[in-house]
Amino acid sequence: MHICVLGQGYVGLPLAVRAAEAGHAVTGYEPDRARCEALAAGSSYVEDIRDDRLRAVLDSDAYYATCDPQDLKGFDVAVITVPTPLTDRAPDLSCVRDAGRVLAEWIEPGATVVLESTTHPGTTRDVLVPLLEEGSGLVAGRDFHVGFSPERIDPGNPDWRLENTPKIVAGLTEGCLERVKGFYDTVTEVTVPASGLEEAELAKVFENTYRHVNIALVNELSRMAHTLGVDVWHTLELAATKPFGFTKFLPGPGVGGHCLPIDPVYLSHHVKARHGQTFRLIELAQDINESQPDYVVRRLQDALSRRFRRSVHGARILALGAAYKPGTSDARQSPAVEVADRLRQMGADVTVVDPYLPVTGGGCREIPFGTTVADVTVGDFDAVVLLTPHGEFDLDRLAAEASYVLDTRGVMTAASHIERL
Repeated sequence: MHICVLGQGYVGLPLAVRAAEAGHAVTGYEPDRARCEALAAGSSYVEDIRDDRLRAVLDSDAYYATCDPQDLKGFDVAVITVPTPLTDRAPDLSCVRDAGRVLAEWIEPGATVVLESTTHPGTTRDVLVPLLEEGSGLVAGRDFHVGFSPERIDPGNPDWRLENTPKIVAGLTEGCLERVKGFYDTVTEVTVPASGLEEAELAKVFENTYRHVNIALVNELSRMAHTLGVDVWHTLELAATKPFGFTKFLPGPGVGGHCLPIDPVYLSHHVKARHGQTFRLIELAQDINESQPDYVVRRLQDALSRRFRRSVHGARILALGAAYKPGTSDARQSPAVEVADRLRQMGADVTVVDPYLPVTGGGCREIPFGTTVADVTVGDFDAVVLLTPHGEFDLDRLAAEASYVLDTRGVMTAASHIERL
């Protein structure tokens, strides 16, 4: 089949490459010209897709990157994998709408359009379908097929990849569902049919809401445990020995990535805007997790004052990690970057080290790509804050040479000069 994937980011590029490897002729539509040129040259900016893997599908002519909408002509299946960010703390579906308008011109009878972008229930039916029908002059469910299949990409996860992660599929009609499932059966090992579009859309935002709420719970627990003088990390290890009725979540500097800081807001905002009801647990979790970077800064401020009788202003601080999770360069919505930014705004001299990122942003000192903790003199800093525990960091050396460490991830052994969040 001729497959078009609109958006070649963390979600779209892995899908496009996998579909090409499965034997389809794939057009990767990327309106960002610089990105498109990089892909055409065999250079991947998505770490889950190695350059050699990208070049293999390019060389076989199974994959073609383009920023020209005319290349979408004649598609059998088109998948929309564009961002759904927040703008002014409200859902922003402009990229979905733009993709729908671009795609509508090229829909032919019998074609299938699938939305993968995370959004609130009702988006596929109420937002995307009208755009596709208006632009094509065709009727969804009769002349062409429409579906929704939520992305479940976990950047940097070597165990659960696109092909072996169960894929939820949904359709506007039973015939649509059959077509959507038929496509994903060729690129994934397990497909899970949903009874309707809205159920699939809600399942996606609830998956991330579940994590968001539980992370907020342990983040608040860590604050209370610190006030009580109790080791929250050991407490969680003890609780996790229960073989039923408990799932272990861990505290940290906040939540980041393409899902947790955003997806629950889509659900709570939609419920409030459409029905005037408040999803109280989501809003409370959002308040806790959004304030966690400030809590980390306060802990560091208190430690500097208590131990060295100095303020954050003018202090030399080494921040380890800028990505939102270890083993990845993904810094979208990263709480680590927020912590570094807040410290700098308070007058600290902040050096950020991340072996996966060339620039940390936010005005912090830029560190060349590939820099590790071995490239800095740890003893030159007044304090170290471990934000993202990349495997490249030598924690034994850090413990031996640092004057003080605030470990926000609980990966170091507590000592007189090492505090865990």
